[in-house]
Amino acid sequence: MDRASGRSGFLPVAVGLIATAWVTLWLWGQSPYARYLEHGNWTEPGSAAAICHAVPGGDLLLPLMLYAGGWVLMIAAMMLPTTLPLLNRFARLVRDRVDRSRLIALVIFGYLLVWAGFGVAAHLLDASLHEKIRQTGWLPFNGWVVGSAVLAIAGLFQFSRLKYRCLAKCRTPFSFVAKHWHGPRPLRNALLLGLDHGVFCVGCCWAIMLLMFVVGTGSVGWMLSLGLLMAAEKNTRWGARLSHPLGAALLVAAAAVAGVNLAA
Repeated sequence: MDRASGRSGFLPVAVGLIATAWVTLWLWGQSPYARYLEHGNWTEPGSAAAICHAVPGGDLLLPLMLYAGGWVLMIAAMMLPTTLPLLNRFARLVRDRVDRSRLIALVIFGYLLVWAGFGVAAHLLDASLHEKIRQTGWLPFNGWVVGSAVLAIAGLFQFSRLKYRCLAKCRTPFSFVAKHWHGPRPLRNALLLGLDHGVFCVGCCWAIMLLMFVVGTGSVGWMLSLGLLMAAEKNTRWGARLSHPLGAALLVAAAAVAGVNLAA
Protein backbone atom coordinates (compact mmCIF):
# COMPACT_ATOMS: atom_id res chain seq x y z
CA MET A 1 0.00 0.00 0.00
CA ASP A 2 1.44 3.39 -0.93
CA ARG A 3 1.36 6.49 1.23
CA ALA A 4 -1.54 8.12 -0.58
CA SER A 5 -3.75 5.09 -0.30
CA GLY A 6 -2.81 4.73 3.39
CA ARG A 7 -4.00 8.26 4.06
CA SER A 8 -7.14 7.93 1.98
CA GLY A 9 -8.04 4.73 3.81
CA PHE A 10 -7.65 6.23 7.28
CA LEU A 11 -9.22 9.66 6.97
CA PRO A 12 -12.69 8.52 5.78
CA VAL A 13 -12.87 6.08 8.70
CA ALA A 14 -11.81 8.74 11.22
CA VAL A 15 -14.20 11.32 9.78
CA GLY A 16 -16.96 8.71 9.72
CA LEU A 17 -16.37 7.88 13.38
CA ILE A 18 -16.48 11.53 14.39
CA ALA A 19 -19.57 12.19 12.26
CA THR A 20 -21.32 9.16 13.77
CA ALA A 21 -20.66 10.50 17.27
CA TRP A 22 -22.11 13.90 16.34
CA VAL A 23 -25.19 12.41 14.68
CA THR A 24 -25.78 10.05 17.61
CA LEU A 25 -25.56 12.93 20.09
CA TRP A 26 -27.95 15.00 17.99
CA LEU A 27 -30.47 12.17 17.68
CA TRP A 28 -30.17 11.46 21.40
CA GLY A 29 -30.77 15.14 22.11
CA GLN A 30 -33.94 15.10 19.98
CA SER A 31 -35.29 11.92 21.56
CA PRO A 32 -37.53 11.53 24.64
CA TYR A 33 -34.38 10.43 26.48
CA ALA A 34 -32.50 13.71 25.94
CA ARG A 35 -32.63 14.51 29.65
CA TYR A 36 -30.24 11.62 30.32
CA LEU A 37 -27.48 13.60 28.61
CA GLU A 38 -27.83 16.25 31.31
CA HIS A 39 -25.91 15.43 34.46
CA GLY A 40 -28.76 16.33 36.81
CA ASN A 41 -31.81 14.76 35.17
CA TRP A 42 -31.42 10.96 35.10
CA THR A 43 -33.92 10.20 37.83
CA GLU A 44 -36.79 12.27 36.46
CA PRO A 45 -39.90 10.15 35.72
CA GLY A 46 -39.27 7.70 32.90
CA SER A 47 -37.96 4.23 32.14
CA ALA A 48 -34.47 4.98 33.42
CA ALA A 49 -35.88 6.28 36.71
CA ALA A 50 -37.91 3.08 37.09
CA ILE A 51 -34.79 0.97 36.58
CA CYS A 52 -32.87 3.19 39.01
CA HIS A 53 -35.38 2.42 41.74
CA ALA A 54 -35.72 -1.29 40.90
CA VAL A 55 -32.02 -2.24 40.72
CA PRO A 56 -29.95 -2.32 43.94
CA GLY A 57 -27.64 0.68 43.79
CA GLY A 58 -29.37 1.76 40.58
CA ASP A 59 -29.66 5.38 41.68
CA LEU A 60 -25.87 5.57 41.38
CA LEU A 61 -24.99 2.84 38.88
CA LEU A 62 -27.44 3.52 36.04
CA PRO A 63 -26.92 7.30 35.96
CA LEU A 64 -23.18 6.67 35.94
CA MET A 65 -23.50 4.27 32.98
CA LEU A 66 -25.77 6.64 31.07
CA TYR A 67 -23.51 9.55 31.78
CA ALA A 68 -20.37 7.60 30.80
CA GLY A 69 -21.94 6.62 27.48
CA GLY A 70 -22.99 10.18 26.72
CA TRP A 71 -19.61 11.52 27.82
CA VAL A 72 -17.66 9.11 25.59
CA LEU A 73 -19.85 10.10 22.63
CA MET A 74 -19.19 13.75 23.44
CA ILE A 75 -15.45 13.16 23.67
CA ALA A 76 -15.44 11.26 20.37
CA ALA A 77 -17.28 14.17 18.74
CA MET A 78 -15.30 17.01 20.33
CA MET A 79 -11.81 15.65 20.98
CA LEU A 80 -11.07 13.10 18.24
CA PRO A 81 -10.86 15.93 15.67
CA THR A 82 -8.15 17.53 17.83
CA THR A 83 -6.07 14.34 17.73
CA LEU A 84 -6.32 13.70 13.98
CA PRO A 85 -2.70 14.85 13.34
CA LEU A 86 -1.38 12.11 15.66
CA LEU A 87 -3.76 9.47 14.30
CA ASN A 88 -2.93 10.37 10.71
CA ARG A 89 0.81 10.21 11.41
CA PHE A 90 0.44 6.85 13.16
CA ALA A 91 -1.77 5.51 10.34
CA ARG A 92 0.93 6.38 7.79
CA LEU A 93 3.55 4.69 9.97
CA VAL A 94 1.65 1.38 10.18
CA ARG A 95 0.05 1.48 6.71
CA ASP A 96 1.91 -1.64 5.51
CA ARG A 97 1.07 -3.81 8.54
CA VAL A 98 -1.70 -6.40 8.37
CA ASP A 99 -2.84 -5.43 11.89
CA ARG A 100 -2.94 -1.67 11.18
CA SER A 101 -6.69 -1.38 11.84
CA ARG A 102 -6.32 -3.00 15.25
CA LEU A 103 -3.36 -0.80 16.12
CA ILE A 104 -5.21 2.41 15.19
CA ALA A 105 -8.26 1.22 17.13
CA LEU A 106 -6.10 0.65 20.22
CA VAL A 107 -4.68 4.18 20.00
CA ILE A 108 -8.21 5.59 19.82
CA PHE A 109 -9.40 3.29 22.61
CA GLY A 110 -6.56 4.34 24.92
CA TYR A 111 -7.22 8.00 24.18
CA LEU A 112 -10.96 7.72 24.86
CA LEU A 113 -10.33 5.60 27.97
CA VAL A 114 -8.39 8.40 29.65
CA TRP A 115 -11.12 10.92 28.82
CA ALA A 116 -13.79 8.48 30.04
CA GLY A 117 -11.97 8.21 33.37
CA PHE A 118 -11.88 11.97 33.66
CA GLY A 119 -15.58 12.16 32.81
CA VAL A 120 -16.57 9.61 35.45
CA ALA A 121 -14.47 11.40 38.08
CA ALA A 122 -16.01 14.75 37.11
CA HIS A 123 -19.50 13.24 37.26
CA LEU A 124 -18.95 11.80 40.74
CA LEU A 125 -17.51 15.09 42.00
CA ASP A 126 -20.37 17.04 40.44
CA ALA A 127 -23.01 14.68 41.88
CA SER A 128 -21.43 14.86 45.34
CA LEU A 129 -21.26 18.65 45.20
CA HIS A 130 -24.88 18.95 44.07
CA GLU A 131 -26.06 16.58 46.80
CA LYS A 132 -24.29 18.49 49.56
CA ILE A 133 -25.52 21.83 48.28
CA ARG A 134 -29.05 20.51 47.80
CA GLN A 135 -29.17 19.41 51.45
CA THR A 136 -28.53 22.97 52.55
CA GLY A 137 -31.21 24.44 50.29
CA TRP A 138 -28.59 26.85 49.00
CA LEU A 139 -28.33 25.76 45.35
CA PRO A 140 -31.76 26.81 44.04
CA PHE A 141 -31.04 30.43 44.93
CA ASN A 142 -27.27 30.56 44.34
CA GLY A 143 -26.52 28.16 41.49
CA TRP A 144 -24.82 31.02 39.65
CA VAL A 145 -21.91 30.80 42.11
CA VAL A 146 -20.98 27.35 40.79
CA GLY A 147 -21.15 28.56 37.19
CA SER A 148 -19.08 31.64 37.93
CA ALA A 149 -16.50 29.56 39.80
CA VAL A 150 -16.12 27.07 36.93
CA LEU A 151 -15.70 29.93 34.45
CA ALA A 152 -13.05 31.49 36.70
CA ILE A 153 -11.19 28.19 37.15
CA ALA A 154 -11.17 27.61 33.39
CA GLY A 155 -9.98 31.16 32.78
CA LEU A 156 -7.16 31.01 35.33
CA PHE A 157 -5.98 27.65 34.02
CA GLN A 158 -5.39 29.22 30.60
CA PHE A 159 -2.50 31.16 32.18
CA SER A 160 -0.93 28.21 34.02
CA ARG A 161 2.38 26.49 33.24
CA LEU A 162 0.67 23.10 33.20
CA LYS A 163 -1.64 24.28 30.42
CA TYR A 164 1.29 25.33 28.24
CA ARG A 165 3.35 22.23 28.98
CA CYS A 166 0.50 19.94 27.99
CA LEU A 167 -0.46 22.10 25.01
CA ALA A 168 3.12 22.03 23.72
CA LYS A 169 3.13 18.22 23.90
CA CYS A 170 -0.22 17.96 22.14
CA ARG A 171 1.03 20.22 19.35
CA THR A 172 3.96 17.84 18.64
CA PRO A 173 2.28 14.47 17.96
CA PHE A 174 5.49 12.89 16.67
CA SER A 175 6.91 12.93 20.22
CA PHE A 176 4.23 10.46 21.35
CA VAL A 177 4.90 8.13 18.43
CA ALA A 178 8.68 8.26 18.94
CA LYS A 179 8.26 7.55 22.66
CA HIS A 180 6.03 4.49 22.36
CA TRP A 181 6.38 2.95 18.90
CA HIS A 182 9.27 0.60 19.44
CA GLY A 183 9.96 -2.90 20.71
CA PRO A 184 8.35 -6.28 20.04
CA ARG A 185 4.86 -5.58 21.52
CA PRO A 186 3.01 -3.41 18.99
CA LEU A 187 -0.47 -3.85 20.48
CA ARG A 188 0.70 -2.79 23.93
CA ASN A 189 2.67 0.10 22.47
CA ALA A 190 -0.32 1.34 20.47
CA LEU A 191 -2.49 1.31 23.59
CA LEU A 192 0.17 3.15 25.62
CA LEU A 193 0.49 5.69 22.82
CA GLY A 194 -3.23 6.45 23.05
CA LEU A 195 -3.18 6.54 26.86
CA ASP A 196 -0.19 8.88 26.97
CA HIS A 197 -1.68 11.23 24.41
CA GLY A 198 -4.98 11.16 26.31
CA VAL A 199 -3.28 12.12 29.59
CA PHE A 200 -1.66 15.20 28.06
CA CYS A 201 -4.85 16.08 26.19
CA VAL A 202 -6.82 15.96 29.45
CA GLY A 203 -4.07 18.03 31.08
CA CYS A 204 -4.43 20.61 28.31
CA CYS A 205 -8.22 20.75 27.98
CA TRP A 206 -9.83 19.57 31.23
CA ALA A 207 -10.77 23.06 32.40
CA ILE A 208 -12.47 23.94 29.11
CA MET A 209 -14.33 20.64 29.19
CA LEU A 210 -15.64 21.50 32.68
CA LEU A 211 -17.52 24.34 31.00
CA MET A 212 -19.88 21.68 29.64
CA PHE A 213 -21.20 21.35 33.19
CA VAL A 214 -22.09 25.06 33.05
CA VAL A 215 -23.60 25.30 29.54
CA GLY A 216 -25.14 21.81 29.60
CA THR A 217 -23.55 18.48 28.71
CA GLY A 218 -26.28 17.85 26.16
CA SER A 219 -25.82 21.10 24.23
CA VAL A 220 -24.62 20.15 20.74
CA GLY A 221 -24.07 23.80 19.85
CA TRP A 222 -21.70 24.37 22.76
CA MET A 223 -19.95 21.06 22.06
CA LEU A 224 -19.28 22.21 18.50
CA SER A 225 -18.07 25.65 19.60
CA LEU A 226 -15.74 24.38 22.32
CA GLY A 227 -14.54 21.50 20.11
CA LEU A 228 -13.58 23.91 17.31
CA LEU A 229 -11.83 26.14 19.83
CA MET A 230 -9.75 23.28 21.25
CA ALA A 231 -8.96 21.95 17.77
CA ALA A 232 -7.71 25.40 16.73
CA GLU A 233 -5.68 25.76 19.92
CA LYS A 234 -3.97 22.39 19.44
CA ASN A 235 -3.60 22.06 15.68
CA THR A 236 -3.21 25.47 14.05
CA ARG A 237 0.02 27.44 13.81
CA TRP A 238 -1.50 30.33 15.71
CA GLY A 239 -3.42 28.16 18.17
CA ALA A 240 -1.10 28.69 21.14
CA ARG A 241 -1.81 32.43 20.95
CA LEU A 242 -5.48 31.76 21.72
CA SER A 243 -4.86 30.66 25.31
CA HIS A 244 -4.40 34.06 26.96
CA PRO A 245 -7.29 35.83 25.15
CA LEU A 246 -9.55 32.86 25.91
CA GLY A 247 -8.50 32.93 29.56
CA ALA A 248 -9.23 36.65 29.78
CA ALA A 249 -12.64 36.18 28.13
CA LEU A 250 -13.56 33.42 30.61
CA LEU A 251 -12.53 35.56 33.59
CA VAL A 252 -14.62 38.44 32.26
CA ALA A 253 -17.56 36.05 31.83
CA ALA A 254 -17.11 34.80 35.41
CA ALA A 255 -17.06 38.36 36.73
CA ALA A 256 -20.10 39.27 34.63
CA VAL A 257 -22.13 36.33 35.96
CA ALA A 258 -21.18 37.25 39.52
CA GLY A 259 -21.83 40.95 39.01
CA VAL A 260 -25.25 40.49 37.44
CA ASN A 261 -26.43 38.13 40.16
CA LEU A 262 -25.02 40.14 43.05
CA ALA A 263 -26.67 43.26 41.71
CA ALA A 264 -30.04 41.53 41.31
